[in-house]
Amino acid sequence: MLRLPPKLAAPLAIAVLLSGCAAQMAYREGNALVSQDKVEAGLVKYQEAVAADPTNVVYKTAYLRARDGTTNRLLTEADRLVADGQAALALQNYQRVLAIDPVNDRARAGLRQVEADRRHAVLMEEARAAVERKDYEAARHKLGAILSERPSHEPARQLLAEVNDKLSAAPAEAALDKAFKSPISLEFRDAPLKQIFEVISRHSGLNFLFDKDVKGDQRASIFLKNSTVESAVYYLLMTNQLERQVMDGNTILIYPNVAAKQKEYQEMTVKTFYLANAEAKSIANTLKTILKSRDVVVDEKLNLVILRDSPEAVRLATQLVQLQDVPEPEVVLDVEVLEVQRNRLLDLGVDLPTTLSFAPIASAGAGPLTIDQLRGLNSKSIGVSSISAQITAQKTDGDANTLAAPRIRVRNKEKAKVVIGDKLPTITTTISSGVGGFASESVNYVDVGLTLNVEPTIYLNNEIGIRISLEASTLVDTVTTKSGTTAYRIGTRSAATMLQLKDGENQVLAGLIKNDDRSSATHLPGLGDLPIVGRLFGSRQDTRDKTEVVLSITPHLVRNIQRPAANVAEFSAGTEASFRRRPDGAARAPAQLPVRVPAGAPAAAPGAAAPPGAAAAQPGAMVPATSVSVGGPPPSAPPASVPASSLPPAPGVQVVPIAKPDVTPLPAQK
Repeated sequence: MLRLPPKLAAPLAIAVLLSGCAAQMAYREGNALVSQDKVEAGLVKYQEAVAADPTNVVYKTAYLRARDGTTNRLLTEADRLVADGQAALALQNYQRVLAIDPVNDRARAGLRQVEADRRHAVLMEEARAAVERKDYEAARHKLGAILSERPSHEPARQLLAEVNDKLSAAPAEAALDKAFKSPISLEFRDAPLKQIFEVISRHSGLNFLFDKDVKGDQRASIFLKNSTVESAVYYLLMTNQLERQVMDGNTILIYPNVAAKQKEYQEMTVKTFYLANAEAKSIANTLKTILKSRDVVVDEKLNLVILRDSPEAVRLATQLVQLQDVPEPEVVLDVEVLEVQRNRLLDLGVDLPTTLSFAPIASAGAGPLTIDQLRGLNSKSIGVSSISAQITAQKTDGDANTLAAPRIRVRNKEKAKVVIGDKLPTITTTISSGVGGFASESVNYVDVGLTLNVEPTIYLNNEIGIRISLEASTLVDTVTTKSGTTAYRIGTRSAATMLQLKDGENQVLAGLIKNDDRSSATHLPGLGDLPIVGRLFGSRQDTRDKTEVVLSITPHLVRNIQRPAANVAEFSAGTEASFRRRPDGAARAPAQLPVRVPAGAPAAAPGAAAPPGAAAAQPGAMVPATSVSVGGPPPSAPPASVPASSLPPAPGVQVVPIAKPDVTPLPAQK
């Protein structure tokens, strides 16, 4: 054993004593600061106490309790502030939690949530501004960015519903210029395809590029009036087995609609769907079945689906996921189970002796009786035993009520089970075959009491179908086998039914009644059968048991599926070969056709009336539509009833002369 010199022992003891006093003082100061809601300063004092006395469990416990209690309180308050829209106050609480516990994941997530709220607020303002200037596609894009991060953002959902109502059935191409929607009228018969696209390009300002495999001599016919550039391009591509790829804001590439070219030109989009309610496997099956998508990845751990497909397919997948990823309906079932037991016992009569025993009275110290002694037996030497009588007058009444009132919350088409009672063990013995076999025992348990099974089905009309199975079992008897195994005889009453109730409607199920009437009598033959007087010559026991089970159930709807709007539940999905939607087919105002002025004709005087059937053209004004008739055989003559003057004149062709090139002659060779 090591002993310190006296000179060193005294200073060490003083240091230990002083450190203990410092720790105790810091601990008391920490308690005072925490009680004044100065948690940060109090935690510092607790840490000083722990540093001064590391082995003291009280100091460590006080530090952990103050830290965890304060952080939980601040986080709960911060979450409430975020829900109320007070992000600034919530941010202070999250920062305060991180100052106390720098590694708190919940506080870090809260900071990210506040930052996301700020970003979403900016996107919401931009989306509202886009709606005001009727730029619905930009508003949809910004709202989609919000809902992809937070599907439960209710303001974004409402604004997106308004945008969808205002948009037509076919969304506009976001990457194309507004000229893509400009009105146009085309009349081409058996004309070169590239010439038609050239006319569309001059009118709309769009650029068209052609793949090398697009035939230069391919001809097409198209007759469109009061249509749009989008429709013209769509119908030309569809009727000539062509496809397009948007290169930039006003440039479109045209290529043959074959599998090889689609793999070469068609851009692919990767999107990750974070699911809140639906299962990832179910969403993946939907995308594979409807969109025929092959590149679908399912992450069951994170409950997300990753899709790689064309932009049109991804757009359809987004709509499908929004329809399927909704919260499941839930219902709360208020159940009351009442078991009423009534027992009546009446035991009345006289229990007379049924047997008499006669035996010689043996004297003290005498041995066994002999034959000679039996000859001398008389009434004085023979004793009588088993002479006793008992008068019984007993009546017993018993009432027992067993009440269970569970409150169960169940999801749609999910099973719930409630057991109120005991578990009886049943032992099963198994003996192995062969020489030297051994016996093994296994214990199983049987539920005895009240067992309730429910399975609700919630309908869209706020009615709930409930499949109910009720079983009431009691232990009747115990049986012991020859091998010593204990078995039970169990009485069972069960009922199963299907109910359809409204929200808040109550239904009582009764009638599971069990009546047992038992009567047993013991009396002298003949005399005991006499009415009334027979009670004096015997006893009678009457037992009556009555048991009834009553079930009361009331469903309360917590959440049901909301029917989506018609334009959300039903939308166009293109054709079997392409998911590109057809352009908007809504009726438009008639497009004004240009007026052809013959060469050399005098200009119309100001204020003069325009020719019949022609629209007035102002100098420098842009003609809202173009009508072109090129190539092919001449159109058939109009009916005789239509005057020629009422037909629209053919458009004039403006010829721009090409400047003569400047050619410098080469010097003559010698």
